[in-house]
Amino acid sequence: MRSHRRTRGPGAHHEQRRAEIADAVLAIVAERGLGAVSLTEVAAQAGISPGRVQHYFPAKRQLIEAAFERGNALSAARIRDKAGADLDAADPRLVLTTVLTELVPYDPVSEAHMRVRQSFHAFAFAEEAIAARMRVLYAEFHGQMADLIRRDQQAGRIDAGLDPHAVALSLVALAEGLAAYVLTGVTPGQVARDRVLAAVAGLYTA
Repeated sequence: MRSHRRTRGPGAHHEQRRAEIADAVLAIVAERGLGAVSLTEVAAQAGISPGRVQHYFPAKRQLIEAAFERGNALSAARIRDKAGADLDAADPRLVLTTVLTELVPYDPVSEAHMRVRQSFHAFAFAEEAIAARMRVLYAEFHGQMADLIRRDQQAGRIDAGLDPHAVALSLVALAEGLAAYVLTGVTPGQVARDRVLAAVAGLYTA
């Protein structure tokens, strides 16, 4: 994540246009599903020409990648709205719960994000470059979740004998697996959310 963005000049315009196109992809996914995403449809949704979309994102995979990154950024903003702007200063359990339940679709916006996220995972099965990127992202993500668990172990709220990284891996896998069930209609969203909440609650001794 960039620590700062340019606020004026060509660079700012370029980033704004990319964000608008990514938002268009998310809107299409929310309304009509991932199969409806195309250069033409994204251009119409964004109010620009297909050629302009292709200028920024030459292939559909790159559109999905941009939507994946945009969805992650919007999700991070929602997490900070719920848990506090300074996540390092927030209650670890609140942050852990908020982050994990954010992975389970609960409205059209989060559903679109999760559909794009899961589709981007599918690209990783076929393209090693994407798989390598996903490994880095997940290593960082699991590390962040493990740090939250470790903080509450030090506070005596979670059994000190548990392996924070193993627990983090299991919790993230549970949340994302249940998200796939929600997206395919196997499990209702509230049921999936309750299972995630129960898994987190089961860690705490006090």
